[in-house]
Amino acid sequence: MHSNGGLGGGMGSDGDVDVLAQLVADAEGVSDAARAVQIREVRVLAAAGVLAEKQAAGASEKVKAREMALRGIAAELAGVFVATDRTLQRRIDEARDLVENYPVTMAAWEAGRIVRGHVRVIQEVGCLVPVEERAEFERVAVERCEGERPNRVLEALRMIAERMHPRSFTERHEEAAAGRCVRVQPSSDGMSDLIATLPTVIADGIVDRLTRQAREIINARAQADEVVDAGTGDGSSFVDDARTIDQVRADVFSDLLLAGTPALDPTASGDGDGTLGAIRAHVQVAVSALTLMGQDEGPADLAGRSPIDAATARELAGNATSWDRLLTHPVTGTVLECDSYRPTSAMIRLLRARDRHCRFPGCRQPAIRCELDHTIAASDGGGTHVCNLANLCKRHHDVKHHTRWHVQQLPGGRLVWTSPTGRIYREDAPPPLVAFTIVVPSGGDDPPPAPSGTWDEPPPF
Repeated sequence: MHSNGGLGGGMGSDGDVDVLAQLVADAEGVSDAARAVQIREVRVLAAAGVLAEKQAAGASEKVKAREMALRGIAAELAGVFVATDRTLQRRIDEARDLVENYPVTMAAWEAGRIVRGHVRVIQEVGCLVPVEERAEFERVAVERCEGERPNRVLEALRMIAERMHPRSFTERHEEAAAGRCVRVQPSSDGMSDLIATLPTVIADGIVDRLTRQAREIINARAQADEVVDAGTGDGSSFVDDARTIDQVRADVFSDLLLAGTPALDPTASGDGDGTLGAIRAHVQVAVSALTLMGQDEGPADLAGRSPIDAATARELAGNATSWDRLLTHPVTGTVLECDSYRPTSAMIRLLRARDRHCRFPGCRQPAIRCELDHTIAASDGGGTHVCNLANLCKRHHDVKHHTRWHVQQLPGGRLVWTSPTGRIYREDAPPPLVAFTIVVPSGGDDPPPAPSGTWDEPPPF
């Protein structure tokens, strides 16, 4: 339900909002001061590295001399930073690399365009980029980082760096995938680590499926416990089951590998189950609201076939995965509008592709683990349309409905969030990391206009 008022006790008064606004203003000052201190620290550490190299200049064993000089300086600074000399030596190397090899990043950081988290990401990913391409990578990376959280740009910067690599990502991936394997690493107390080196998309899919299956088991367990407490059953299948989600995941993983049947089995015969067995029938039924509520026994309409009885329609409705509300003309019966509280499968796929992650500022929970939220609640007249839906994780879905945060959805999937103190956070739909590019003919003529690229034949969608 979308509501701006009616907040109960504990949610904060207008006075509390004023206090929070002052805290936010103070935090801005602290952030600016912290940035200046962090930059000064990096430059001090980088200068320490330069000094170590200067001290080692001319020594007969230059590499060893530099190492000893660096260790001595690191040990000196370690007392000031209350850290180990090993830690300080590593930080000196990182600081020198940043100052000498990422000048564009340092300038943007000093100007307040980016924060320390962005700098770490750029430096981490930048090592993949050839030296001659580094400046261009920095320029693009800084532009991508501005106005965005560091955790959200890592994926995009990796994609940019990969494209600047002298060898194509496909070539390197094929080479790496040839080394896929499964191995056992013995551990203590009768345990071992089963390690599978797989393509990332396969590994991520495995973990996602295991997680969702584990959650289903835990949810069923909780419902069984409620039945036992009510004295209406024994819940025997979940007696003494107090496993954590990690334990359930591991058990399901073991069960699937020990007892499951591979989906891709080249030895399967025609008598076994195949992909077609997973296909389920779909029918379209139009039924009045009065019939669904049992107040009318008029027939329902099986589209393209014939009328069906009310009892069958109600049974089908009870198992339906989605509902469409039809608004019809009171005289002619012509459909004027179609709406649904539950989004269709097509809507869900489109919104997952558009949003990619939770649309609350700063959150990167994948869309496949989020909930679709009506920006304007259905109870307030909001329709189940793509322009009124967005993916929010459970945590931020609750924030939207139970705190003073407000959101408005603009065309193009752009969300405008307003915090309790009145701050505005714009959340644009994240741009796709992979897109078609327009190929310019060798003759130099301008390419014909195309929305997403050019093909030799119509695109397969």
